[in-house]
Amino acid sequence: MSDKPTTDALTPIDLPERLEQARFYEAAYRVRTGDIDQEMRLRLDGLSRYLQDIANDNIEATDFHTSDPYWIVRRTVIDVIRPISWPGDVTLQRWCGALSTRWTNMRVRVTSTHQTNRFNPEPREDGLIETEAFWINVNDKGLPTRLSDNAFDMLSQSAQEHRLKWKSMNTAPVPESTDSDRNHVLRATDFDPFKHLNNAAYWAAVEDELLDHPDLVEGPHRAVIEYLRAIGPESTVTIKRERVGDQLRMWLIVEEKVAATVTITKRPPA
Repeated sequence: MSDKPTTDALTPIDLPERLEQARFYEAAYRVRTGDIDQEMRLRLDGLSRYLQDIANDNIEATDFHTSDPYWIVRRTVIDVIRPISWPGDVTLQRWCGALSTRWTNMRVRVTSTHQTNRFNPEPREDGLIETEAFWINVNDKGLPTRLSDNAFDMLSQSAQEHRLKWKSMNTAPVPESTDSDRNHVLRATDFDPFKHLNNAAYWAAVEDELLDHPDLVEGPHRAVIEYLRAIGPESTVTIKRERVGDQLRMWLIVEEKVAATVTITKRPPA
């Protein structure tokens, strides 16, 4: 652990609000016990599955689900403002916050209505999580490709920024190897039909680390993951991590190359 403060470059920034005229897609899901931790908090991997579900449902509901069917996530930002817990329902609203000709920032607002039962009888404040994901439109070979005119026209109606550029948010250098580096075991259920590690499986590795840093998720916090390389079956994943002030940093390493970076940062109360 380090007592050095978090650097300015890693200080969380606010996510943009939805424009008044912006079109959005809405879906509701029930919080299930398979998506919560031992404190009944919605885990990051559980939230990631909701984000994947609404993305798939949103594309299927559009006119361009046949012309622009392939998308990959480059980054996901999750701002937990008020935690979501079980039992309860979640409502997700998804819209385009910014775009360019080949990629978009898709915002998803997640709200929850909490309930009580014999296992969690105390009333809780309703939850609020704001997210933003950098999605790249790709062709059937997995290469970035231009959005169709129909897709660009529809998505641009809800976004002020039409020249979105990539800029990494997780910029800390990879630390030297130490005895604290650990191997992360992959399971057959972690992989999707394209033989890539499912997005939610990355967050499961993060949840393992958060067991040693409960203070980071007791209040408002930001989680940022950037996917740099695909992780396939038979891969050996090594996790490096360090605690710097109010931030946990993680690197998922495959064949001595960084496959993903993660930061979990405390945020001041709203």
